[in-house]
Amino acid sequence: MAKAKKNHVFEFLGQSILPGERKVIELEAAKLYTHSPLSFPVEIIHGRLAGPVLMVNAAIHGDELNGVEIVRQLIDTIEIDKLKGTLIAVPIVNVFGFIHKSRYLPDRRDLNRCFPGSEKGSLASRMAHTFFSQVAKRCDYILDLHTGSIHRTNLPQIRANLTNAETLRIAQAFATPVIIDAPLRPGSLRSEAEQLNIPVLTYEAGEALRFEPICINAGFLGVKRVMQAIGMLRKSRKTLPTSVIAKSTNWLRAESNGILRTMVTLGEKVTRGQVLAYISAPLGHSEIALKARKGGIVIGQQTLPLVNEGDAIFHLAYFEEDDQQVEQVVGDFIDEVSDADLEPLTTGQITQPN
Repeated sequence: MAKAKKNHVFEFLGQSILPGERKVIELEAAKLYTHSPLSFPVEIIHGRLAGPVLMVNAAIHGDELNGVEIVRQLIDTIEIDKLKGTLIAVPIVNVFGFIHKSRYLPDRRDLNRCFPGSEKGSLASRMAHTFFSQVAKRCDYILDLHTGSIHRTNLPQIRANLTNAETLRIAQAFATPVIIDAPLRPGSLRSEAEQLNIPVLTYEAGEALRFEPICINAGFLGVKRVMQAIGMLRKSRKTLPTSVIAKSTNWLRAESNGILRTMVTLGEKVTRGQVLAYISAPLGHSEIALKARKGGIVIGQQTLPLVNEGDAIFHLAYFEEDDQQVEQVVGDFIDEVSDADLEPLTTGQITQPN
């Protein structure tokens, strides 16, 4: 067996991080009206032995909080003497949105549609340029942590470009129950990094502005599994949980305005023609049944019971495998993550499908 090579000094934003050292560096994102600098923290954990450079980042959308907690738990538990390579942890990318509990930047732009950015563009474009050029380009792998938006929740899932063999490998290592071969959206961190041949996984789980224990535990375990798969941590002898790749997904939309009564939960198997929800008038004298057009698994849904015609209500995934098998995979996943011996959290939950 070849002897592991010692790591070199890691140069980052004009600072030197020695092997076996960890350092927090503030990267200036912009300035406030007062000219006070607004920065986001970047923690570098630099192992004594050589290995890949992995970035784990969260809150590109400032209201997506589960990932912030995943990063906190990760940097709090990493033992630097057991780490090979370099971990770059960025818990909050969109500091403007985070401060204001908003998905967007002050100019109402979506930061995740502005990469690689420009140093002479809009506020969003400048922030994207700083983050992409100074941090993302330094990485061999990126794990980008997200949640659903306001009043919309997601089953833990990985979205990735599965035509890249290495991206597929680490997606399977992350081991969420569902993996989606998602097209690359121009301007997203995932799209621009993949063009530089940097494998990127987008982890989606839960809802904005919430801490949800299952989503956080699943993300934390998934990140550690990827670190094991790429040689940054010693591999576990445990068998990876089963993941299933969706062949397609689509949103089922409201056919009228009204009050929504949901009949299914995240991870539940639905059949063609099954009633997923009822939309009724406030007095309840009339209602419309929202039915599945074909069988699949619920991987996302609206949580607000007030809907307008055309609102996206249920996100369904479709598989080559038998839906009953996929539902069992989801159930086993939730059981395993619920039983994981991780830090306790008390707010929010995802219930196991019926």
